[in-house]
Amino acid sequence: MEWNEGKRRGKSFPHKGTNKGPIPAKKFAGKPAVGAAKPGNDKGWDGVAGWYDKLVGADGSDYHQNVILPGVMELLDIQKGDAVVDVCCGQGVLVKHLLIAGAGKIHGVDASDKLISAARQRNGGKPRVSFEVADACGKAPWAEGSFDKAACVMAVHDVPDAAALMKNVSAALKPGGSFAIVMMHPCFRIPKESHWGWDGDQKVQFRRLDKYGSALEIAIQTRPGLNTGEGTVFYHRPLADLLTVIGAAGMGVTKCTELFSHRRSQSGPFSKAEHKAAEEFPLFLGIKAVKM
Repeated sequence: MEWNEGKRRGKSFPHKGTNKGPIPAKKFAGKPAVGAAKPGNDKGWDGVAGWYDKLVGADGSDYHQNVILPGVMELLDIQKGDAVVDVCCGQGVLVKHLLIAGAGKIHGVDASDKLISAARQRNGGKPRVSFEVADACGKAPWAEGSFDKAACVMAVHDVPDAAALMKNVSAALKPGGSFAIVMMHPCFRIPKESHWGWDGDQKVQFRRLDKYGSALEIAIQTRPGLNTGEGTVFYHRPLADLLTVIGAAGMGVTKCTELFSHRRSQSGPFSKAEHKAAEEFPLFLGIKAVKM
């Protein structure tokens, strides 16, 4: 899941074509997100599947197309005939890119019946592609050591048990197989706890973090303007915690990338500083880990 936020001189600044940003903490504090995945809930994002499918669609959002998916494919480095498992695959937005790259077998796994249904509708009849409804953090019949590559696109921060996810992915890979992750950057993009700020003296836009070192469960309302109460949970983990569970699962990190926004603000008195900030503060973190 993606989100965008902005602050300038105490006021939100618009991003053309983006979401309005995370809702104020007090509006959603103490209220469970309807449809949000919880430990032991094997329905995943069923409660918000319609919204999410509309947001991402067949080709992905603007960020998917220009930043996220190219970043994932670079980390995967697909070789002809590779067997790939797409973990937390959602509606299967990665599938066509894997097919074009020459993957020989693609298996998508997601806890949401509705998102898997959407994935099957878009990719039905493709003999190299299959899907399975399964909790990536639970029992994993798909994790039987037959895959050359694994991917998890914008979902590590959506699962409640990262350690279980990593163990299942490791079990799914052949020895020497690799796992590509792209996720919200845990050092710079924490919903409700990271913000843009403006230093009028230095004429620079800066990034403010209110929290980082604590593991957090942050409720996200998916359609705040409609007051539907639907939402998800964002699981923030410090980078050290994430790297530790990857290692504990028997995988070693061999590559790390930081992915920056391709967008630039409209011309104006703050645009130079905004452009500089976009080049300095990454949106997403990419990790490649290899099963040892």
